Formats: sequence, structure tokens, C-alpha cells
Amino acid sequence: MTTKLVVLDYGSGNLRSAQRALERVGAEVEVTADPGAAANADGLVVPGVGAFEACMNGLRGIGGEKIIADRVAAGRPVLGVCVGMQILFSRGVEFGVESTGCGQWPGSVVRLDAPVIPHMGWNVVDAPADSVLFKGMSADTRFYFVHSYAAQQWEGDPDALLTWATHHVPFLAAVEDGPLSATQFHPEKSGDAGAELLSNWVGALS
Repeated sequence: MTTKLVVLDYGSGNLRSAQRALERVGAEVEVTADPGAAANADGLVVPGVGAFEACMNGLRGIGGEKIIADRVAAGRPVLGVCVGMQILFSRGVEFGVESTGCGQWPGSVVRLDAPVIPHMGWNVVDAPADSVLFKGMSADTRFYFVHSYAAQQWEGDPDALLTWATHHVPFLAAVEDGPLSATQFHPEKSGDAGAELLSNWVGALS
């Protein structure tokens, strides 16, 4: 049976490229803001590009916080991508302005303390051995990043699976926490490696 996914359309993110990447790995994908479709899908993907606060404003405009919270509470899978990962945390601090996030995870998303910003390009990650997202991948697998901000500490469930990367300083490249997973990098821009990660996530939904 085909896995049915929703890419949440709240006015931010590479919606069509995310849709194409997920269709490439065999999923049936709808891009929509409809709460019913988002609630009933086998998996929900929350993309995001740009500023934390702008993304949160767009998300609130469609009741996205509740859509995510309800799915997580029901144990139904959600995958956040790039700023779609960042907004899952409690706070984002950009240009000295603190914005409130979805609060699924405690902690703040802050600017990378690095001489070159944004962090743009291909980077390896340090994934835990029991990761579902990175199952079967070698340690030298590279993913495509483009960001200036990231979560650099983990204050959530100690049993969550954390994947780290480094751009002058360590930051969270991915989190797997029960039904809620997220990547700071862009799987849809990461070629075969991104496709393998998305295939791992989709395969775990059934």
C-alpha cells in the first residue's frame, strides 16, 4: 500500500522540491494546509526556509502548531526540515529578537559562532548507531546545509537520538524523538544521500 504524506503548506519552504523528493522514494504526496489531510496522512513533512519568526507567523496562520502538536501527541510521525526543524524548539533568537517556537522541544535556536555565515554546502554528520534516518549510511556521507542558525544544545528527552555536525562549532544536524524527527540540512537538495534518508523515514512509517 502506498504511503500517503502531506507536505505542510504554510507559505514557507521548498514545497515542490520536497514533494518531488518524497515522490522519488515512492510516497504519494499532497501539498496542502488542510488540517484534516495533515492529521490523516501517514506522515507529515514540515519544511521551512528564511527567518524563524516569519515561519512561525505563517505556521500560526494555518493553525500549524496545533496540527503538529496533535500528531505528536497521537504518536503520528512528523518530519521537520531546516527552519521546519528550528521552529520545533521553544525559542529562536535572530538579530537580537527572541521569537516563540512550537515548543515541542525545549531550548533555543541561535546564531552559529563561525567566521563564515551562512554555513552553506556539503557536510558530514555524526549519527548514532541505532538511527533510523541514517540507517545503512557510511560515516563519510555528506548532506547539503544552508543556514546561519541552529540548535546547539539538547535539553529534551535524554533517550532521543541526536545527530551532530560541525561548522566551527557543534550543532544539531538531526533529531529523532519518538514520532517527531527533524533535519537541519535539506534532504531534498542532498542527492542520493537525501533520497536514502527520506526512504528510511518513509519506510519506517508502515
